[in-house]
Amino acid sequence: MEDELSIAGKQFRSRLILGTGKYSSPEVCLAALEASGAEIITVAIRRLDLDNPDKPTELDYIDWSRYTILPNTAGCKTVEEALLTARLGRELTGSDWVKLEVIPDPKYLLPDPIDTLEAARLLLDEGFTVLPYIHADPILARRLEELGCATVMPLGSVIGSGQGLLTIDEVKIIVERAQVPVVVDAGLGSPSDAALAMEIGADCVLVNTAIALAQDPPLMAEAIRLGVEAGRKAYLAGRIARKAYASASSPVEGVAKPRRREPVS
Repeated sequence: MEDELSIAGKQFRSRLILGTGKYSSPEVCLAALEASGAEIITVAIRRLDLDNPDKPTELDYIDWSRYTILPNTAGCKTVEEALLTARLGRELTGSDWVKLEVIPDPKYLLPDPIDTLEAARLLLDEGFTVLPYIHADPILARRLEELGCATVMPLGSVIGSGQGLLTIDEVKIIVERAQVPVVVDAGLGSPSDAALAMEIGADCVLVNTAIALAQDPPLMAEAIRLGVEAGRKAYLAGRIARKAYASASSPVEGVAKPRRREPVS
């Protein structure tokens, strides 16, 4: 069955996007990427050591012919910083794709909805393909879609928390209304979290911390890949409705009844 993910006219077989931060080594990161089956990987441009040209960065050990590189604006607190970082990412990668993050909150790392909307508008005007990271706000998601963003990326819970899909009701509304892919991004901690996001109709999930900080990152990457695949198949198959009462699995009509035994005289 053909069931490809389509973002801004590009087709992908995998519905799992991987982040590349927090890994203990480049080798572990590459092994996790391999095990995940991901085709899109995101790189934090502001966290690359660009002042030291001789020092290898994430962009040096990743096979560009194999993956779609998605620069992100992680670490940006204002519209101006996000614009500058997006432009730098385009220069470094040659791609106009950008995962937009505007996060002024240092404790909970919650995205700024107003600045995100404004930054998205300005980046779209400059020809970027914008994939915005947002709180699970259905109204904001609609506004960003109307601007022309390629996806909307609501958080499942706060970044790196592993709390799972705490925003499930809001994500359901976003999925119901969106005409662009919905990517659940941030807070997922396990394969079951990823499966749940896909079961409710999300088109894709983005995972970093749950894999990078697992005791065995490649194994966790494989497990989350399988969770994504299972959740997507469950969504397409259509789950049964929840009921408040039992429903027998076996038919009750025509069931043979025991014969009444006559008393022995």
